[in-house]
Amino acid sequence: SGSESGSGCGRWAATACVVTGASRGFGRSLARLLAPRLGRGSLLVLLARSAEPLAALATELRGDGGPGDDGGPGDDGAPGLRVRCVAADLGSEEGLRRAAAALRELLPAPHYGRLLLVNNAGSLGDISKSFLDLTDPDEINSYFAFNVTSALSLTSTALQAFGKRPGSSRTVVNISSLCALKPFKNWALYCSGKASRDMMFQVLALEEPDVRVLNYAPGPLDTDMQLLARTKTGDPGMRQHFQSLKESRNLIDCTVSAQKLVNLLEEDTFRSGAHVDFYDI
Repeated sequence: SGSESGSGCGRWAATACVVTGASRGFGRSLARLLAPRLGRGSLLVLLARSAEPLAALATELRGDGGPGDDGGPGDDGAPGLRVRCVAADLGSEEGLRRAAAALRELLPAPHYGRLLLVNNAGSLGDISKSFLDLTDPDEINSYFAFNVTSALSLTSTALQAFGKRPGSSRTVVNISSLCALKPFKNWALYCSGKASRDMMFQVLALEEPDVRVLNYAPGPLDTDMQLLARTKTGDPGMRQHFQSLKESRNLIDCTVSAQKLVNLLEEDTFRSGAHVDFYDI
C-alpha cells in the first residue's frame, strides 16, 4: 500500500537508493525490504556482477509487470518505483567505470530528496591461505580493488552525482563485520579489507557532517560465504568454529539482519561513522 507507516512515508519519499552486491544473500534480502518503503517516484539501483539474478530480482521488486524500468505510477496502487539493474564487476576498472557512469546518469534527478547508498558487495578472498602464503601482489591488489577501492570510488561518485541539496538527506551504509575489529586466522585479506572500509567511512563522517554514515556488521549470516568459511578456511580451529555455528543454529537469517538495518535507518539515531553490530541492537 502507498500509505506505509505515516511519518516513515514522508521521510522515505522520492529516494534514490543504491545497493551493491544485490543479486544474492544479504544484499538481495535488504533490497526486498527497502523496495516497499521507498516512496512514490523513488529509484532503486541494483548493482552486482551477475546479470540474470539481478534481472529476476528487479522483476520481482517491480511487482506489477507494469511500467518496468521507467516506473510510472502504475494503475494498481504500486508506489511507482523505478528499478534499474547495473551488471558490473566492481573488481575490474572497466566494471567500476560502468557502475560510476550509471550513478552519474541516474542520481542527479532533481526530485530525489534522499540518497541511500549501501556498500554491500564484498568477497572473502582465498581463505585456504595463511598470511605467509599471500605473496602474489596481483592476488592481493585484485582483492583490495574489489573490496576497498570500489567502495571508496563508488561512494564518492554517488555523493558527488547526487550533490548537496537544501532539505535533502544523504546516508551511506558500509556492510562491515566483526572482522573489522578482530583478527581471524587465514582471513588476513578479509579482516584488513573490512578494517580499511570502516576507517575510510569514519573519515567520510568526519569530513562531511551532513552525510549520515553507518558501519553495520550484520552478524554471521547463513549465506554462501559462511559455507566457504566452514569448508575452505585453512585453520582447522576456525573451520570448526564456523561448523559449530551452523550446527547450533546460531547463523542469522539474512532477512532478520537486514530488518535490523532498516530499523536503524528509520530510527536514524546512530552516531555518524559508528560501527554497530547486529548483536548490539
